[in-house]
Amino acid sequence: MKTIRTAIPEVLVIEPAVFGDARGFFFESWNQRAFDAAAGCEVRFVQDNHSASARHVLRGLHYQLKQPQGKLVRVVAGEVYDVAVDLRRSSPSFGRWVGERLSAENRRMMWVPEGFAHGFLVLSESAEFLYKTTDYYAPEHERTLLWNDPALGIDWPLGAATPALKPKDAAGTPLAQAETYP
Repeated sequence: MKTIRTAIPEVLVIEPAVFGDARGFFFESWNQRAFDAAAGCEVRFVQDNHSASARHVLRGLHYQLKQPQGKLVRVVAGEVYDVAVDLRRSSPSFGRWVGERLSAENRRMMWVPEGFAHGFLVLSESAEFLYKTTDYYAPEHERTLLWNDPALGIDWPLGAATPALKPKDAAGTPLAQAETYP
């Protein structure tokens, strides 16, 4: 497993060691000891989620103010542009974001720690997205950061396309008014 620190050091890109031949491939998609060593802390996952989306679907930017979730995300079919936004006011990277292309082909995973908003845009015809979370989904604590807030300046690779959004994502809160973490 290769770990790549992003411009926000707590957000990691993980490239598993893939063993392949003419028959197919094999890789460890999860190894507790290796992940804890890479993350520099012990992480306990309590829930796995699987979503399927069509091209140009944009999900996010979501976070839970209470019961915050760390997320280990990956794509098993298609390709997405995955984004994490730092919402920790005490962090030197507060309000900054990082983005990474994750695909079934590159098999990269991204670790989005607690204290971040998270979202993704589907780049392929469709995509299946898997993620592990460190706490349970709590809709009463979920918040949505505005995906296209100019203060964030996220460079979503949309070209001339318009994203397909749920109403709650289209009506997200700009960073200046968002509830954040200490």
